Amino acid sequence: MASEPSLRTLQEAERFTPPLLYQFLSDLETTTQSLQVWQLLVSLGKSVGLPFIDFIAASSYAEWRRTLFIRTSYDSSWLSEVNKDPEVQKWSTFRCHAMHHLTPIMMGLEFAQDYDQVAPKRLQVLEMAAARGIRAGFSIPLRIHAPPQAALISFSGDHTKEAMIDLLARHGWTLHVAAMAAHQRYMLHFSNEFFDRNEITAKQRELLKMVGQGLQDKQIAADLGISVSALRQRMHSLMVKADLGNRAEIAALAMCTGLLPDPQFTVGSLDILVEMDDTGIRTRGQKE
Repeated sequence: MASEPSLRTLQEAERFTPPLLYQFLSDLETTTQSLQVWQLLVSLGKSVGLPFIDFIAASSYAEWRRTLFIRTSYDSSWLSEVNKDPEVQKWSTFRCHAMHHLTPIMMGLEFAQDYDQVAPKRLQVLEMAAARGIRAGFSIPLRIHAPPQAALISFSGDHTKEAMIDLLARHGWTLHVAAMAAHQRYMLHFSNEFFDRNEITAKQRELLKMVGQGLQDKQIAADLGISVSALRQRMHSLMVKADLGNRAEIAALAMCTGLLPDPQFTVGSLDILVEMDDTGIRTRGQKE
């Protein structure tokens, strides 16, 4: 059994953030699995009195329905049921706010009067949540990757409006920074876990990489020492497992899972920008 990674000793220069935050970030550095990141988020929420955690992500902020995952620290089956009503779903905090904005937002029945508009059915959902102890919350919209994915992490509890505002005055910075760092770390692990999650074999990974490199079927078959027919059967199996529709999506998967470098970030020209008072902006490109 592999030993747990040990926490490093922090430098004094790193200790000027709230103790709860630098402890969370130190723990986050040691994670190797997405589940560990999620468990840290849940533990953080509980430690500040906000035990109801939601974490939802979509593969593209332009198409919210392409949900990657939903994580909750509580039994959310009741919420899944009411969200089957499209009139309820379209008013969700994720769709209405997190898909379009970057500002954190208060949520829950205690803050219903602070919204520009709350549909009657959505208000009913907030009342149902309050009855289950989810009365007030703090939601942080998140972005990552290009094209950008959208996500939302919410910390909620059974608090009055005044108590929630006071809690955020003490822990808001910690929760905000923790959510941003956890999202990045979670998605890193989530991407690395793609092959295990979808049972992609080593041979299929090799095929992914070769297609991503732009090689044609005859060349790939020759390099692998198999027939073109066998290659196409292997490719079909890969596309079914990974839910891919064409070669372009195979190539994109090879890149986003790290099998191939992203051409946007390959070594090339280095952009340097210098902005100085009263002199305008000067830029120059430099080859590395």
